[in-house]
Amino acid sequence: MERLSLTPDLAARFATIALGHVRREYPNKPDHVLAGPADAQTPSALHPVFYGSYDWHSCVHGYWMLGHLLRRFPAMPAAAEIRSLFDAQFVADKVAVECAYLATPTARGFKRPYGWAWLLKLAEELNLHDDKRWARTLAPLAEIFAQRFRDFLPLATYPVRVGTHFNTAFGLRMAADYAAATTDVPLAELLRDTGRRWYGADVDCPAWGEPSGDDFQSSALIEAECMRRLLSAEEFLPWFDRFLPQLAQSQPATLFRPATVSDRSDGKIAHLDGLNLSRAWCWRSIAAALPLDDPRQVVAEGAAERHLAAGLPHIAGDYMGEHWLASFAVLALDA
Repeated sequence: MERLSLTPDLAARFATIALGHVRREYPNKPDHVLAGPADAQTPSALHPVFYGSYDWHSCVHGYWMLGHLLRRFPAMPAAAEIRSLFDAQFVADKVAVECAYLATPTARGFKRPYGWAWLLKLAEELNLHDDKRWARTLAPLAEIFAQRFRDFLPLATYPVRVGTHFNTAFGLRMAADYAAATTDVPLAELLRDTGRRWYGADVDCPAWGEPSGDDFQSSALIEAECMRRLLSAEEFLPWFDRFLPQLAQSQPATLFRPATVSDRSDGKIAHLDGLNLSRAWCWRSIAAALPLDDPRQVVAEGAAERHLAAGLPHIAGDYMGEHWLASFAVLALDA
């Protein structure tokens, strides 16, 4: 099977999709607690930067994708529009409102950990651009979420292993990129120590619950990808041998079969297209971490291509998937 890659044509298509929804305020699914009548406000009043894309976290990773595509393909047709959008949105006054929202007592758990992770991933991306203006403007918001990780992780006795937004391995994995980009060594150490504490003793993962009906992440593979990102190769490879000891035999079989999506107009069922894409991302990243002569590398690469081929045709078509799927396609294609 030919290895799929992020081409200029695909990048242009994905950018067009995201530009069509990051400023689309409705329909909108707010994650907002009302403490009184004054809290009944529109999404754009509550979140002047990230009010589009159906929900806050999808809007954040829509911006991440646009920033990533702009850096990868700076001469792409949408480049000028992306730059203009970022200049209009990443301004101090708007970011200050996003920060103020998080200061309210009712927002303590806002978007934990999925939105936290994507906001830090966006901050990492902007830090990778030659022009650091946008990164500097977003920095106060990123620091709030970095501090939330610092405060929360010591309190979190147990990980959350579901295949949805609450998965803690995904949070650690994405936050690690931010810690590296900002050379925040204490945060990186906290993330690594937490990964060891939560997942270090895991062996012979059965993946028996995958997929459930609204997964968009594999609880098994995102854990493996988290540990790959946090640990050195010398520590990761023995852990991975214990975690998925039958990978060379394509076991557990459920991790190698793309999910079937029966109704893409149902937001929860449509998550399964995301599962195929996020599994492809994890499989590719894991394959790249294995020695070149390791037979598991071919097995993992094959699984990645099958899942990517299953997910890519369904990026657009219904807004339930269109407002978010392309971000996971880009993660997979650029893994």
